[in-house]
Amino acid sequence: MSRHASDFAGLPVETSDENALLRAALAEAQRRISELEQRAESDSLTPLPTALRFRSELERVVGLAERHGTHAAVVGIELTNLDAVNERHGHFAVDAALVHVARLLCGLIRSTDILARTGEARFDLILDHLDHNSAIDTGDRLARCIAENPLDLGHARVKLESAVATTGIMPGDKLDEVLARAERNQALARAED
Repeated sequence: MSRHASDFAGLPVETSDENALLRAALAEAQRRISELEQRAESDSLTPLPTALRFRSELERVVGLAERHGTHAAVVGIELTNLDAVNERHGHFAVDAALVHVARLLCGLIRSTDILARTGEARFDLILDHLDHNSAIDTGDRLARCIAENPLDLGHARVKLESAVATTGIMPGDKLDEVLARAERNQALARAED
């Protein structure tokens, strides 16, 4: 006898009633699993995709580049002055800065591009079917937009700073190679900032 059926001990239970209870419990469990999977793939603050979903999307784009010989790129955008924002204005301002930048970036990219929040202060953008030079231009444009649009806290306007790095994806690349190059390029961009 199932756990649900034992909840009705002493009552006449038809097999069809027990099956209905089991189906309802299964449907509820599936709904909860789907909700948890959605939460794992969406950042609760911004709500952009997370690093988990970014990695799976990047794997798909790397595979397409290999199969079809298309070019693509990853643009990493790291906000570099969030510690100073936190010290001066508090954690609320840091959260507001992340949401502000996410909105700015979403307004500047193509609907086919994939923007994700991949770290505490980092966003990564997948630019599919775009050559490396065009991706560099896009990264520069995004950095300028962040610099030119300070965060308005009401009592203060906070200038946000970013380190932007572009990594090309070429036919023959493997996912881990692209991720390693992107991390190296981001470290170089941080050092220059």
